[in-house]
Parts: sequence; structure tokens; C-alpha cells
Amino acid sequence: MTDERTGLWLVGARGSVATTVATGLALITAGGAGTDGLVTEQTDLAGLGLVALDGIVIGGHDVAEVPLAKRAAQLADAGVIPHDALGLVSDQLDRDCSRIRIGYREGAESQQAAVVRLAADVRAFAEAESLARVVVVNVSSTEPVVDADPAHESLGALERAWAAGESPLPPSAVYAAAAFMAGAAFIDFTPSTGARLPALDELAERHGVPWGGSDGKTGETLVKSVLAPMFAARSLRVRSWAGTNLLGGGDGATLADPQAMESKARSKARGLEAMLGHPVDGPVHIDNIADLGDWKTAWDHLTFSGFLGTRMSMQFTWQGCDSSLAAPLVIDLARLADLALRRGEVGPLPALGFFFKDPVGSDEHRLFEQHRALTEWATAS
Repeated sequence: MTDERTGLWLVGARGSVATTVATGLALITAGGAGTDGLVTEQTDLAGLGLVALDGIVIGGHDVAEVPLAKRAAQLADAGVIPHDALGLVSDQLDRDCSRIRIGYREGAESQQAAVVRLAADVRAFAEAESLARVVVVNVSSTEPVVDADPAHESLGALERAWAAGESPLPPSAVYAAAAFMAGAAFIDFTPSTGARLPALDELAERHGVPWGGSDGKTGETLVKSVLAPMFAARSLRVRSWAGTNLLGGGDGATLADPQAMESKARSKARGLEAMLGHPVDGPVHIDNIADLGDWKTAWDHLTFSGFLGTRMSMQFTWQGCDSSLAAPLVIDLARLADLALRRGEVGPLPALGFFFKDPVGSDEHRLFEQHRALTEWATAS
């Protein structure tokens, strides 16, 4: 592993996922936890000279002000983090908390000024902590689907809109623009717009940095990406695939908004037809059940036909802790995006599609093929 230090700058730094990331890294460094869930600790990837886990420095942006140690205690009460871990990591969480800056509030400042301010925060973080590189990862709340705007179509159009005092970007894209201007890689772990606009792709090219996303594949879609190729490989025609998702916590509250839910549902549904090779009736329902907290349950019912058109069906239930599933993937993505920065890669990183429901730069959704592509990319000289 490299002895350089890399910054992991989290957008939504006081949220459940970010707090679990910070707590997990602190626990591993203190010898109080193992590395279960970390793909980059697998044999094929562990020897690549990735940044060491204790060489990752946490900072971030958020509009909330709750201290990380308090947020970790709340997650411990909910069963996400072990209670006995808090004493081991409280000092480190306080240090991480001191590096969190005020995020972007729509309407509070001009969008152009906000991008400049946010980028300055990332650069100051890198300088203060003597970091070799910084990776910005968006783990904030899901945004509604964004309407098209002429300013999205080119960097020139975006800069003219900014100069005119306009605010054409959604918050996730503001953070992506700031990351690029700071010379950092950007990863969108949410289904929000992020860097997926032509103007921002140009901005990443201008500053010579890589980016990837989007929408971390942690639960129901992870199972789909294994099962759907099975049906296709055995010539069993899937006729319908309906899913119901129950979740609480901040994600559940956000997705109670129909517009935000539409963004998530679109992301979850995109890969199914590609994996099956034909259209399928596949509605997805997402319901906010506050009592579930950070836990989520997915119920899926699918129908299929076999030889002579015989009708059959399958059901499965997935239950998991969202933050515990997401946090190790965020760490993996930070280490791999850091590798891309070290190699001088620029633009979308399709090999990171293994981690996402709606992968940037790739139409591959089958999990094991994605894993193969990731390993081949990571181990390429």
C-alpha cells in the first residue's frame, strides 16, 4: 500500500452513511473492527498499493450541525454501530467533525459563488492535512429528477448562465462542479444528477479528473443483478417483476416525496430489461415506515415461464441495514477513485459500475461481469 494520505470528502457528512463510514474507519484503525464488506480488501485488489485504510482522512460538507459523535451515538442506539465502539472512536470523530464545513443552501448565495467557496473548502482541506489527493463522495439525500436546462448542455452555456446570476444546477451537480474545480475525483453514491450533465463532463475534462456513479447497489437491486442473469442464461422468460421497498430514517423521509421517489425508482428499474434482454412489467414501490429507522426490507415477486409456457413464480425478501451496507462501498470507491487519480485517468469510470444501480459509462448490470471488469481495470498496469 502507498504511504500517502488521501482525503475522503463527504457531501452529507453528518448523515447516517457518512457517520458509519467515519466510525468504521476509526474502528478499523484502532483495531476494534474487521474489514467485512470491503471489496478492496479481497485478494485480487488488496495488493494493488491502494491507499491504506488508516491513510484516509475524513472531511466534508453538510447543512446540518449535529456533532458526529452525537450522530454515532444515535446510530449505536439504533443498533447500527456497536455501543462499545463509541469510547474507542469519539476523539477521532471529533477530529473528523472539525473538518466539516457548511454546505450549499439553495438561494443563500449565487451558485457560481457557492461553487468557488465549496472548491476552496476542498483545497484548504487538502493543504491543511498534507493530502496527496482528494475524492469527493456524495452521500446526501436523493434529489428529484431534474428538468433539462440549456445551461446543462455545455460548459460554455453553464458559465454564461452563472455570469448572468442564474442557478441552473441541482445541489448534487454544484458539489460535483466544486470537486472538479478543486482537482478532486467525484463519486455520486446517490441517484441524483451529480456529474451526469454534458457541461460537468466537460468541466472534469478541463481539470483532468475522473468521476463515477451512480446510486449505490446495496440491497434489492444487488440481488436482482445476480438473479436476472440466471433466468436469461436458462432461457426462462421473466414476465413480471414487482418490488416493494419499506424503509425509514432520513432516506425513507426523503423518498416520501414523490419526486425524489421517482428519481430512485427510475434508477432501480434501469438495469432489469438490459439483463433479461426483453421488456418486463417491473413496477417498484417505495414506502416510508419511520419505525424501521436505518433498516430496509424489500419484497419481490416475479413470474416466469419455462418449457411449453408453463407458468411459475418466485418471491424473495431482503432485509438489511442501509448504512452498514453502504459504508464499506463508499470506502472502496474512495480507494479506487484515488487509484484512478494516481493513474491520471480523466472522465467517467465505467469499471466502477460494479457498485451502482445506474452505472456511468456502462450498460453492463450483471454483477459477476461487473466484478470481472472492475478487477481487470484495477489490476491493469
